[in-house]
Amino acid sequence: MHPNLTLLRTYALKDPLTLPASILFCHSDRNMTIYDAYPKSMFHFLVLPRASSTSNKLASPETGGGVVSQKRLPLASDLSSLRTLLNSKNVDKQGAKDILTSMKDEGMKMKNEIEREMEKRYGFVWDVWMGFHGAPSMEHLHMHVISSDLVSEKLKHKKHYNSFHPKLGFFLHIDEVLTWFDAEPTYYQNMIKHPFSKYEPLLKVPLSCFHCHSEQKNIPTLKKHLQDECFRLQSQNERKKRKLEVHEVGPSQSSGGEDDARPPQKKNKSEVLQC
Repeated sequence: MHPNLTLLRTYALKDPLTLPASILFCHSDRNMTIYDAYPKSMFHFLVLPRASSTSNKLASPETGGGVVSQKRLPLASDLSSLRTLLNSKNVDKQGAKDILTSMKDEGMKMKNEIEREMEKRYGFVWDVWMGFHGAPSMEHLHMHVISSDLVSEKLKHKKHYNSFHPKLGFFLHIDEVLTWFDAEPTYYQNMIKHPFSKYEPLLKVPLSCFHCHSEQKNIPTLKKHLQDECFRLQSQNERKKRKLEVHEVGPSQSSGGEDDARPPQKKNKSEVLQC
């Protein structure tokens, strides 16, 4: 296998403190969150479960080498992909659920960080998704935490966009995956046995906007359409904020007694969010 395809496994096996700040965002006893090297949105991170090649204990955050827990990290061989984990003979069903739940918890912290940064930079918050690719392109289980703009310059091909389309079925939302554990045993078995070949055709379906479902002829056209959607959402948010301000302050205070129903001044697109 090409070294680049196993890079995430290499990271997951390392002491997080040895990773450069350009790669690692944060870590815990069980997981690490890294920057996606080829972000497909304005905010794009990966949550990886930490792994061992043998029976290593958890490394101490202070020293990078001491033992802080008797609980062992999962074997890297059991974490090659979501499908590998859910079919592992070394990790039972509850153990797999615990790993995924801990990844979700880590992802929620990251989601909160992203939302704070959105508010700080742009004055409003848009959706952040968390989930897995049905047929991952890299070795080692990883959960994407990605903002829902999908117009990064790194998003260049149909397969890039379709792999994150939230309603297509290739992108498996973490909450959806966790419902499998409480479903009927036959459904659970069907989902964990789902081969990659069942997901891969979804990457080739026609491009369509996940907001309005309109078909788009190519990636440049789609990205222009999605940028317009970003502009629309930001404008909607600004109107809502103005209404709240008027309601809280009152017409007489907000406009000196004048009619505050005048239309807002239109902004140039260069002055608003450029996803």
